[in-house]
Amino acid sequence: MSEPFPPDNPSRDEPRLPEARHTAGRAGPDEKWERVLLERVLLATIKEQRAARRWKIFFRLMALALFGLIAWALMDTGATPVTTAGRHTALVKLTGEISASGQASADSINRALDSAFADSGTAGVILRINSPGGSPVQAGRIYDEIMRLRAKYPAKPIYVVVDEMCASGGYYVAAAADKIFVNQASIVGSIGVLMDGFGFTGLMDKLGIERRLLTAGKNKGFLDPFSPETDTQKAYALQMLSEVHRQFIDAVKKGRGARLKDDPQLFSGLFWTGEKSIQLGLADGYGTVDSVARDVIKASDIVDYTVKESFPDRVARRFGAAVGNAAIETLVMSGRMAMR
Repeated sequence: MSEPFPPDNPSRDEPRLPEARHTAGRAGPDEKWERVLLERVLLATIKEQRAARRWKIFFRLMALALFGLIAWALMDTGATPVTTAGRHTALVKLTGEISASGQASADSINRALDSAFADSGTAGVILRINSPGGSPVQAGRIYDEIMRLRAKYPAKPIYVVVDEMCASGGYYVAAAADKIFVNQASIVGSIGVLMDGFGFTGLMDKLGIERRLLTAGKNKGFLDPFSPETDTQKAYALQMLSEVHRQFIDAVKKGRGARLKDDPQLFSGLFWTGEKSIQLGLADGYGTVDSVARDVIKASDIVDYTVKESFPDRVARRFGAAVGNAAIETLVMSGRMAMR
């Protein structure tokens, strides 16, 4: 006769209950059934207790990790040194595209430069640049601030040290320094301005899509990517680019002065190696952060004043503002002006 509930094969890590002993011979069918049921109930209870302990440990670890992140966010404010002891070289890093958000913004760079110059122990400032360019407005603001600080602290020179690239808006900033040092393979120059975008009218015609754009003001839909480009709008855009280009050229000439060579390609938007940039007067010589601090400024101790992006700012920029701005620029803007 088959048993109503055949016994399971418990795993090795599950406790085994001792078999019930009976003084009155073998257990009957009813007693055996009750024993099997009791064993299963006890095993299920033990499993539930183990699962509850595991979840409790998991939630405690999660709470501890969350507490650590909050503490890190509160401590990681991105502040720069206010004062330092001893004579030293101040370092500020400008890395990546120059834009209104992020570490290469005028607000971040200018704040770091202000702290570096204001420190009584600063013997000289090095602005380390590795940038393809970016916003002409942000680059112009940094350029103006460097000029102001040079006039305010005439005894504290500022030098630019170029890493891989110092192009377009990056060179706009560099032109404000006392001297520019490069590596022979660095990319330098690209003194020009561009406005890029896309036109989808041909694709829309093939797909049978009609553009419906209502504006108050005949130029409100200026360079709309879904509308045909007009000669008037194109001429106006080129005039605006030419004006910003002239501002760029004037800033470079003011910063570099007579060191610039008379070359017709100098302001054409071309870029050169560090070796060629020295020959053209765009740079002054070879150097690194360490060599300039040691041999030019004569203060080998280096203090980094770069504004560090705090943890909350990084989260907001990467998962919030950056995504939103990119989507808006892609869907709404037909083109953007940039020094790159």
